[in-house]
Amino acid sequence: MSDSPLLSRRDILKNLVTAGAAALTGQTPLFAEGKPSLIRDENAKPGTRDWMLTNTRIDPKSKYRCPWIEGYCSRTSVRAGETISFHVSTNPASSFTLDVFRLGHYGGDGGRLMQRLGPFEGKVQADPPVGPKRVRDCAWEACAEIKIPADWVSGVYVGKLTAALEGLQSYVIFIVRDDRRADFIFQCSDNTWQAYNRWPSQFSLYDNGKTDWYWGANVQVSYNRPYGKYCQILNAPLSTGSGEFFLWEFPLAFWLESLGCDVTYISNLDTHLDPASLLRARGLLSVGHDEYWTPEMFNHVKAAIAAGVNVAFLSGNAVCGRIRFDENTRAFERVGVFGPPGGTQEFQFMKTLPHERPYANELIGAHSTGPVTGGADWTCVKPDHWLFAGTGMKTGDGIPGLVGWEYHGDPADIPGLEIVATGPTHDDGKKPNGGTYTATIYPGPKNNFVFNAATCWWADALSAPPGYIRPTIYHAPRGPDPRAQRIMQNILDRMRA
Repeated sequence: MSDSPLLSRRDILKNLVTAGAAALTGQTPLFAEGKPSLIRDENAKPGTRDWMLTNTRIDPKSKYRCPWIEGYCSRTSVRAGETISFHVSTNPASSFTLDVFRLGHYGGDGGRLMQRLGPFEGKVQADPPVGPKRVRDCAWEACAEIKIPADWVSGVYVGKLTAALEGLQSYVIFIVRDDRRADFIFQCSDNTWQAYNRWPSQFSLYDNGKTDWYWGANVQVSYNRPYGKYCQILNAPLSTGSGEFFLWEFPLAFWLESLGCDVTYISNLDTHLDPASLLRARGLLSVGHDEYWTPEMFNHVKAAIAAGVNVAFLSGNAVCGRIRFDENTRAFERVGVFGPPGGTQEFQFMKTLPHERPYANELIGAHSTGPVTGGADWTCVKPDHWLFAGTGMKTGDGIPGLVGWEYHGDPADIPGLEIVATGPTHDDGKKPNGGTYTATIYPGPKNNFVFNAATCWWADALSAPPGYIRPTIYHAPRGPDPRAQRIMQNILDRMRA
């Protein structure tokens, strides 16, 4: 469903052969060389590493927030021609600047400066009261509003906030989306970013005021607040104000854009609100830690598969928590589980939530199952599958440490479903913990397919952008691997063909 002509069979085979040779030599070719590419042209423009935060600080009392300079955006995603506003607080009051960058490859720099805003006269904006269901909904005044220019290409954008007083920095983050036909849609997992956002202190979806990790209902979180520093697994300063994007998602975006892939970006909420837009691409990519979905999102992706769209769940713990989103307040709460009773039994309070169909494995191919967390090598069990073409992988060959820290198992009884990688999971010291991860692929009704990588860390094997910090829990993934890159190229080529 692209505006450009389809590749011939000869072109497809040529790309696959070239990709295989490149994987073996560590070189990565461009896709569809010679085809007009908005993304390739965008990434040919001058890049910079100035998008990275260089002076960060977290208030030890809150453990997560940067009160010296922090903010949020009025929208999660915005089209060219639409407006977005920025809401910033400085405590103590300080003037500040806001530099907007688009994130991509840009010759390896990872970002391009799009606009400089300010300086603004900052002020202390009041912390919101604790509302019903512990929601924290800021009502801060906007420091600026911009109309997105027509030449801003779809992508993930960050605004780097810098306070004049001490030069402290943090981010705001938003997605520029479009409505064009494209090969691939990159769906950011921003519902999950917000679910784990503990700003200002212990006010995530996992906080009920009584326990550090709560898994039940009647807790609400709002998009109308800054993102605090990420609260799990690793010390990631670049997560201050940017959710989980730099942790699990940026390595895939960086790699795709290094290839000039025809990719466009959306938020989870776009999948929720705009099902027709999913039909404009050949492939939909769920990326990283894509845990929280609405029933509408599930149904919209299911319908897209029925219409012939390919889907790759390059994610773990995906489509686990069922949420209810309120469009008027930009807030959501956990109301159920996309899985059968017993599938997440070790979460202390999740048993109190409804476990009803649809189940996640009926969409993904597998889903979150006990003991949910763990690590493993990503081990091939079906080497003759087209997925492994050109990798040289044989049965039992594994990509070290790629499975973690959450994964999928318990494959569904879907006609034609194949298990392509599987193995036991372990805790620290490689002690088996009783889990089994299962990567799967199954056919759609129109010669399309649904792939499930079964790990949050899939993108780690594709690239290591500037500022990227490799996660470590149970073990650490090993970074870019030519076999994983080739598998990913096989998936994208098959989607495009």
